[in-house]
Amino acid sequence: MGIRIADQDSAATARGNAFAATADNPSAIFYNPAGLTQLEGHHVRLGSYAIALDSQFTSPGGVRFDTKSRVDAVPQLYYSYGMKDLPLAFGLGLYAPYGLALEWPNNAEFGAVYGKMTYLRLSPVVAWQVHPTLSLAAGIGLDYGKTEIRQQAITGAPGSMTRFTGDDTDAGFTLGLLWQPMKRHSFGVTYRSPTTMAFKGTGTTTGTGFIDGTGAASAHFPFPRQVVVGYSFRPTQDWNLEFNADWTDWSSLKMVGFQLPAGTVPVPFNWRASWFYEFGVTRQFEGGWRASAGYIFSENSVPTANFSPLVPDSDRHVFSFGFGRQKTRLTWDVAYQLGWGPSRNVSGSSPPAVPIFVGPPAASANGNYTFLSHAITASVGFRF
Repeated sequence: MGIRIADQDSAATARGNAFAATADNPSAIFYNPAGLTQLEGHHVRLGSYAIALDSQFTSPGGVRFDTKSRVDAVPQLYYSYGMKDLPLAFGLGLYAPYGLALEWPNNAEFGAVYGKMTYLRLSPVVAWQVHPTLSLAAGIGLDYGKTEIRQQAITGAPGSMTRFTGDDTDAGFTLGLLWQPMKRHSFGVTYRSPTTMAFKGTGTTTGTGFIDGTGAASAHFPFPRQVVVGYSFRPTQDWNLEFNADWTDWSSLKMVGFQLPAGTVPVPFNWRASWFYEFGVTRQFEGGWRASAGYIFSENSVPTANFSPLVPDSDRHVFSFGFGRQKTRLTWDVAYQLGWGPSRNVSGSSPPAVPIFVGPPAASANGNYTFLSHAITASVGFRF
């Protein structure tokens, strides 16, 4: 789903991120901060999500290109404190809601393409148990983003290159609700506000012979609001089944103007709002052991008319499983995730094939795209 990273804890990832109506560890700071009222005392949870992405492009002429192999990892750090004598809980989280990287080889038909984004959020939250069955929460997000885009500047000139780098900060907020009207049933709702990064940095063009140079550059990039609604059913004490509907409003990303030394380049994105449909199940065993499995259907956010190899999005199927153990003060979880994007045929994509360019490119992004990813995530938690 665009450039969003939805996997922010290994226990949640193992169950397909269907966690908004459960939210019973400190990663609730991300998934649903209202869940923090379930945790008494001090809790710390550390984790990492590492993923290897592979996108494949087959041109209309039958020539195949693969993105360069790489593994990217993002951190997760959560702390929560639930008060014993008051119905209040507090939390502080550090995680990466957007990002990762992709690089196509120099001989791809649309030329060299490289993109990388780092996006970190520091999120303090507070949760209030209004009633034994109802908790509410609110928090803020202090965000830092940095991006780099490189690509061939002029079609037919493989030695030419345009490079944009920039960073910025912004702030947003999060709201959460957790309602358990009956012992076996619970509902969760999470809202995350939009943000906008006014990336400012430098733009460099080389290898053209007539507009080469470096100077100040900028681009305003909106990031979407999100709404998650979840339902958890516990038929017995040992089973937890959950479904989440997770909506991301990428329709806010319409036109981005890249202000470069060579001039301003208006780039139409025209992305559309899309959904994650998340299903998860967890089985508890004796000795504090647990096993989980999950499935996500991720809708495509990028329309064909403005398709870019920089974000070769498609409808995707995501499968996961994992296990962990809860002890008196220590807990840990590990999970594996497989993402598969069936063949997507792009025809009629309008140039530019990539976001920023100097000369009008003759090549487009038309062709066939497939996607495969493997991810491993692990978390460890302490209670004191």
